[in-house]
Amino acid sequence: MAFGEVGTSLSKIKANSLNLAGTFGFTGTVTGLADETPLVLISTFTSDGSDADAQFTSGIDSTYKEYLFVINNIHPESDFKSFMFNASVDGGSNYNVSKTTSSFRAIQNESGTTAFGNRASSTGADEDTGDMYIADGVGNDNDQSVSGLVRLYNPSSTTFVKIISTESQHYQKDNYSMHIFNAGYCNTTSAINAVRFRFNEGEIQGGTIDMFGVV
Repeated sequence: MAFGEVGTSLSKIKANSLNLAGTFGFTGTVTGLADETPLVLISTFTSDGSDADAQFTSGIDSTYKEYLFVINNIHPESDFKSFMFNASVDGGSNYNVSKTTSSFRAIQNESGTTAFGNRASSTGADEDTGDMYIADGVGNDNDQSVSGLVRLYNPSSTTFVKIISTESQHYQKDNYSMHIFNAGYCNTTSAINAVRFRFNEGEIQGGTIDMFGVV
């Protein structure tokens, strides 16, 4: 169709109006329309009240360049526990990937007498194969838990280390609200194919974790 014909067609549509309730047929290709959802739910962990940990041992592969874990109201068995993350390159047989991370936290108590933010080196790890702390001091009263997000980037790469970031909010023992950011990398060029969440002691006694692939 020539440029003049396009202008004529648009003039006719404007003059005669276009009934958007009608049915239209198109030829050719329509581009620019979103035909995929940005998040694809892959797996969900739901606590049965007595879980030693939450493991995701399938679904982490080259399908997506980013995986998002959404943590909702994970509740510890006992008071003042740390919620942690680790990764595996052998399908979950071992969770001992070396990690280098840093952490920043902000704290506020209910009375307003204590409030501060700082870099928390104690929850970071310098070339450490141990678990990475997502939240520490989580209380186990009925209204206390931890929620947040964990992002794992390009886990199937065999060329680059794996960037990871976390953000969590939890209600700590003694009525403290704590917000924690962690960022760093899993120092391996092997493909990560499983991850684990757990408390440093005791069981997970409530909550869910959803694993999404990010389109």
